Amino acid sequence: MNVIGLSPEELRKRRRNSMIVVLLAASIVLAFVLSMNTGFIRLSPLDLIRTIFGGGTRQQNLILFDFRLPRIVISVLIGAGLAVSGCIMQAISRNALADPGILGINAGAGMVILVFVAFYPTAAAAPAYVLPLLAWGGAGIAALLVFAMSFRKHRGLSSNRLLMNGIAVNSGISAVTIVLILRINPQQYQFVATWMAGSIWGKDWSFVLALLPFILILLSYVFYKALTINVLSLGNALATGLGASINREQLLLLAAAVGLAGSCVAVSGSIGFVGLIAPHLARRLVGRRHQILLPATALSGALLVLVADTLARWALQPTEIPTGIVVAVIGAPYFLYLLVRSKN
Repeated sequence: MNVIGLSPEELRKRRRNSMIVVLLAASIVLAFVLSMNTGFIRLSPLDLIRTIFGGGTRQQNLILFDFRLPRIVISVLIGAGLAVSGCIMQAISRNALADPGILGINAGAGMVILVFVAFYPTAAAAPAYVLPLLAWGGAGIAALLVFAMSFRKHRGLSSNRLLMNGIAVNSGISAVTIVLILRINPQQYQFVATWMAGSIWGKDWSFVLALLPFILILLSYVFYKALTINVLSLGNALATGLGASINREQLLLLAAAVGLAGSCVAVSGSIGFVGLIAPHLARRLVGRRHQILLPATALSGALLVLVADTLARWALQPTEIPTGIVVAVIGAPYFLYLLVRSKN
């Protein structure tokens, strides 16, 4: 043992985990740079550097600062928020398949946004600072419904019941959403159809400023609670024996997860599978200690959505496909793999 009480093997493991986090962060920086130069109008590396430092033309400034950078920043924030939300839900429920999209939380947030947009003349009229709050409310109602149906007084949350109830609530909300879609005009339908496919429609700095406080505050709280999440993931009996206030901590962490998912859905549409894939990827890379797992999950989610959005803008230029479709191409097979594996 060394002076800080850690074995050499534990020290090597921590150094390796730290290196993985650094590599994930470096990958995001690389993807960030590549994404800035992805689009119908290309910017050479020299033009990109010159524009960043204030020497670009009016057109280059418009392309980079008004169109591409806000969307890239939003992609990173959305990826981190959805991924950490999924990680929290998997830890609380002890269910590897828990995810804001699968459990109906994204659908709840989306339905409220749809109702709100239906009463506005155009989608652009919806104020950016109101949407995250509305989405949080819709996501919270869906989450409380799912968790209330899955909770038993003396046994806590049932992971299997949680998944089944989540799928049922998700289906019910989706059915109501379809009925609402039938009552909106063609202009609003175009926006809703794109939104439901998972398109990052909030693309200016007002949406960045609206989303950023939610992500920073809630991620800071969740990272602060990493040790508590470790305890809760052990099960109710062990967590109680270790002195954890299970119901209170689960409720607070659930509120944080719902806040992260709801605020992200408000500006990104219904992008699924991020909260499922990123925690699993991070868990394979750095293990199950949430002190390192949560940052790795946030970085993995940010990288996933940023790469997916870049591919969505590049694949069919000059048009683009919704980011959610690219994520689904990756996430759907992985979800089926996890579903089959969980039955074994």
